[in-house]
Amino acid sequence: MSQSLSQLRKFVSPEIIFGAGCRHNVGNYAKTFGARKVLVVSDPGVIAAGWVADVEASLQAQGIDYFLYSDVSPNPRVEEVMLGAELYRENHCDVIVAVGGGGSPMDCGKGIGIVVAHGRNILEFEGVDTIRVPSPPLILIPTTAGTSADVSQFVIISNQQERMKFSIVSKAVVPDVSLIDPETTLSMDPFLSACTGIDALVHAIEAFVSTGHGPLTDPHALEAMRLINGNLVQMIANPTVIALREKIMLGSMQAGLAFSNAILGAVHAMSHSLGGFLDLPHGLCNAVLVEHVVAFNYNSAPERFKVIAETFGIDCRGLNHRQICGRLVEHLIALKHAIGFHETLGLHGVRTADIPFLSQHAMDDPCILTNPRESSQRDVEVVYGEAL
Repeated sequence: MSQSLSQLRKFVSPEIIFGAGCRHNVGNYAKTFGARKVLVVSDPGVIAAGWVADVEASLQAQGIDYFLYSDVSPNPRVEEVMLGAELYRENHCDVIVAVGGGGSPMDCGKGIGIVVAHGRNILEFEGVDTIRVPSPPLILIPTTAGTSADVSQFVIISNQQERMKFSIVSKAVVPDVSLIDPETTLSMDPFLSACTGIDALVHAIEAFVSTGHGPLTDPHALEAMRLINGNLVQMIANPTVIALREKIMLGSMQAGLAFSNAILGAVHAMSHSLGGFLDLPHGLCNAVLVEHVVAFNYNSAPERFKVIAETFGIDCRGLNHRQICGRLVEHLIALKHAIGFHETLGLHGVRTADIPFLSQHAMDDPCILTNPRESSQRDVEVVYGEAL
């Protein structure tokens, strides 16, 4: 064996409950934590879809009091986290339940837990393993199939002052319980379904080639690619078929378990920088960048990229790596087109002059550290340039 399995690997995951209707059990789990008063974190869209009412009903059925905080943007902001923490303390809450969105309320809920535990500003926790005090019990209910905030050790917060997003990575932010209910994704529109589907697919690709990959993460990454590649186009075309939603939701969860433990790569480092700069949906940023980064990284992990191509159903027999790379890039572009993405960065107002700023922030993102190809700022600038 060329590669030893003796490298130490850790694998963290919440307690996961998966299946249609499981959101209705949230009261039971809050009760297990001895909850007296729950801070429910959500946003106006998720409330309008009716998912928060289900959570409230479940808490009421268990006789658990709650306070609803829903002032959360699609990319949650520093001041929203700080306000949430203040409300948690004022209302004497002891458990956090975050409902919905891609990451937004879930990331906000994670952030509130950190601030409440430490009594300090969320900005002080940027980076890897900066958390010293355990957060209050955290229960997450995702309502999109993509970001995997519900199973990951990531928190992504927007700093509007600096026009950038920052990442907090720690096993302390893996939730205690994640209720993954495919029914909740019925309220996603086709654009959001496409964004979050691509995001999950990129999670799986990046986790599989990441320098942090290993035997505990690979099976999750490959299964995620198989499920999402095989069902995303059909799910967007048939939005009411719950069986397709279950497959995408399961794929997203598998991708989350893979990337939370193997970490990611340059697509995400560049995407976080871009999303902070333009306040765009994260999945859209990933979609614009993915094939450019795959082409950039291919030669640093050719055998692994070949496995990805085969998982996507590409026949690689008799092809050299240059040809496989070409087929893989074509496949990713065709998939993007099939779900309605024809974006470039230029279409969203990114100019050549913005690239150095974006690249500098991407180089500071922890995700760049596990990218399979060592990247300089100049490399990142070139890839952004190709995506214009």
